[in-house]
Amino acid sequence: MDDFGNIEDFRKGNPSAFEALLLKYKDRIYTLCRYLLENPQDADDAAQDTFVKAFQGLARFTPTASFYTWLYRIAVNTCLDQRRKASLRTGLFVADGTDFLDMAPSQSPSPESDFGTKQAIHSLQTSLNRLSVKLRVPLVLKEVEGLSYEEIAVALDVSVGTVKSRISRAREEMARMMKIPRNKTRGETLKKAGEKP
Repeated sequence: MDDFGNIEDFRKGNPSAFEALLLKYKDRIYTLCRYLLENPQDADDAAQDTFVKAFQGLARFTPTASFYTWLYRIAVNTCLDQRRKASLRTGLFVADGTDFLDMAPSQSPSPESDFGTKQAIHSLQTSLNRLSVKLRVPLVLKEVEGLSYEEIAVALDVSVGTVKSRISRAREEMARMMKIPRNKTRGETLKKAGEKP
């Protein structure tokens, strides 16, 4: 059954229809939250909060955009709220030092190659963490989640031109921080960092 079919079933009083949506999107929402919050526990909390908010708001959902886009918008806003609260508590946001090394599958046969891959992913994650949230969010939605510019614009409630501009600036900043020539692509590496083993 597609998303809209599950939503209709949920509205008719079938709670298991929401469970189908949760199972379909939980890993992707967690991965998004993990990129935005860095800390695995915070990401897990944000992902859970996202689905609680989606459950509470699903009766009012109007299909002007896909369910997927609507859910991502909730997740992004939830993560931004968590970051603001953490910033208010601590005075500044400090990552706990964890990264995506454990999430990245090794394609290499040797320990030396594996180490090099992990180092590259660590460098990528460090650079990504240094981007402002305004630039990081659209870049992750585009390169990791594969959303179109239009879907990102809906999810972030900004124009398509703003999305393109922010993604371009994010790529330039990442290239500068990682010292990668501008004509090289970082999308494949970024996607690889978000894959599950």
